[in-house]
Amino acid sequence: MTCDKFWRICLQKAESSRPNCKRKCINVMKDLFNCGMCGYKCKYSEICCKVQCVSASLDKRNCGGCHKKCKKGEFCVYGMCN
Repeated sequence: MTCDKFWRICLQKAESSRPNCKRKCINVMKDLFNCGMCGYKCKYSEICCKVQCVSASLDKRNCGGCHKKCKKGEFCVYGMCN
């Protein structure tokens, strides 16, 4: 049994990354509509990386995706390091 199929298990589990949001188990570590907590939406141009909404097209620590760091001195432009 997993909380993905049986939402009531979420109520019993002490697993903070998969809380019960409107009778669904949600991974708040990367869900765009529940980033970090139930109901916290990322903006249109953002992605959810470890409970934080980030701009993958500009953030040099998450350039083009979560945890894709640009090298020292590089910038993130349109999701690519240069």
